Amino acid sequence: METQFLEISNGTAISRKEIPNLTFDVFRENAVKLVRNNAKIVQFFGYEDIDNDSYKNSNAIKLLAVLRTNRVHAGRHYTLFAATCDAPSSYPSLTLECEPFHLFEREIAEQFGIVPEGHPWLKMVRYHPNSQGRPDVFGNDYAKDSQGNYYYKDDIPGNYPYYSVEGKEIHEVAVGPVHAGVIEPGHFRFNCIGEKVLHLEIQLGYQHRGVEELIPKAEPKRLPIIIESIAGDTSVANAVSFAQVIESLIHKEYKEQRHKDHKEHRFQPDTGAKKIRTIALELERIANHVGDLGALSGDVAFLPPANYFGRMRGDFLNMTLLICGNRFGKGLVRPGGVRFSIETSLREELMRRINELEIQVANVIELLLITTPSVRDRFEDCGVVSRSDAHELGLVGPAGRACGLSYDARRAFPTEYYPNIDIPENAKSTGDVYARATVRADEIMQSIAIIKNLLQEPIETSIENSCLGFKDNQIDKGNSKLLSDFAPDSFVVTINEAWRGELSHSILTDKNGKIIRYKIKDPSFHNWSGLAMSLRNTEISDFPLNNKSYNLSYCGFDL
Repeated sequence: METQFLEISNGTAISRKEIPNLTFDVFRENAVKLVRNNAKIVQFFGYEDIDNDSYKNSNAIKLLAVLRTNRVHAGRHYTLFAATCDAPSSYPSLTLECEPFHLFEREIAEQFGIVPEGHPWLKMVRYHPNSQGRPDVFGNDYAKDSQGNYYYKDDIPGNYPYYSVEGKEIHEVAVGPVHAGVIEPGHFRFNCIGEKVLHLEIQLGYQHRGVEELIPKAEPKRLPIIIESIAGDTSVANAVSFAQVIESLIHKEYKEQRHKDHKEHRFQPDTGAKKIRTIALELERIANHVGDLGALSGDVAFLPPANYFGRMRGDFLNMTLLICGNRFGKGLVRPGGVRFSIETSLREELMRRINELEIQVANVIELLLITTPSVRDRFEDCGVVSRSDAHELGLVGPAGRACGLSYDARRAFPTEYYPNIDIPENAKSTGDVYARATVRADEIMQSIAIIKNLLQEPIETSIENSCLGFKDNQIDKGNSKLLSDFAPDSFVVTINEAWRGELSHSILTDKNGKIIRYKIKDPSFHNWSGLAMSLRNTEISDFPLNNKSYNLSYCGFDL
């Protein structure tokens, strides 16, 4: 399909000057046209164009969109397209024509005070003042404390227009943001008639920490720690995405300088490091999926598998602990490679453990999903999302595959060692709790097979060379370049399949190689709408079951 957007590659740095800077009308027309032709939104965000000569006077803001197509293009099944435009102070909402833009436009309105006129449901995302000092789009009143920090005068959510259904028999049920147990804060507002849910509204933002604002200001050596703390259950996937961004920027910088010093740089992961990263990603996937199946078992009061899965989740976390000393994989991945190797004795121990767990997991999955009719009776036809609704909402990961959307970034945009691995499609057709559980069960067994295959042969990697990028802020001993010496005036977007689905990191640098914008999109950014859709015409008592069948991230969304 003809478009004025630029075709780009996943994880490859390009000059910002290469990205088409369209007029807003042309940008809007092309973006809407692509999405109407089944493209999906990977990123859509604003950034301050500090290299623009008029920036100091006008606070010039640009909008940048990255879209992926899922049709064959130039011999490939998936393609990325990108373009920018100068952001007007207000514009006709893209959501009016293409629903998938709705949350992205709300985020831009909150962050930059830019109004998407006609947006069908314009409301806050994370409760913070915009960065431009403009009047708050939502009419909230923020004030500054003695330290110059903004705070919200009223209780969150304050001026928030909850959707309401009118009628004599209609009642509302409010749950959260404070919940029983140790789960994260979020507010759920149910409009019900009797026990039937007519509408569920989910409001998050209670854990907004300003991660994206912190990254450009932080010292380079702190960045991996910040990235790994975005969401503890996705530490490895976020660390890998960040590493790929940095490796691409430094690779581009060295390519441009190579003709001057005639030196090849070594700041790229070797094959062994890629294998270890892939193993860590799959262990993260298994641990979380196993934990989710245990939570689903508990919600239908089937305690034997709940206890078995809970124990086995710990066993898989302990495998990651064996590799790097941390159950969540923190400290393992760094730009340039990994900080821990898998020697022969460790490889043999990991193989012994996973062989033992494989049989146990398969047996408990069979008990939960196949041989117990009462479980299937609760799971089947519960919280159904149709394929068409999932497509319109842009659901990703197991939530999307349970509705028949086969997209998996490991197959569509393979990174690390995934180009050498055959990833099944795993698409189901029913879109219910049973489908979401079955997708997880399938992926657990497939991930075990992937890890076993990778552990068959010795894994050789060079730790010292691959990790010097964050040791004393140096890339390598020979050049002693600071890590902050990224390629100037550049842009990178990475896509990886985290255990919840498509995870994307983007970075923009200025003419001096400093970070202008670092944008993170957790798969939950897409999938919270799927949970709300699952509850329509469902009994309110089924909410915990549906909620756990998605197990979405609060802190990954709130950033």
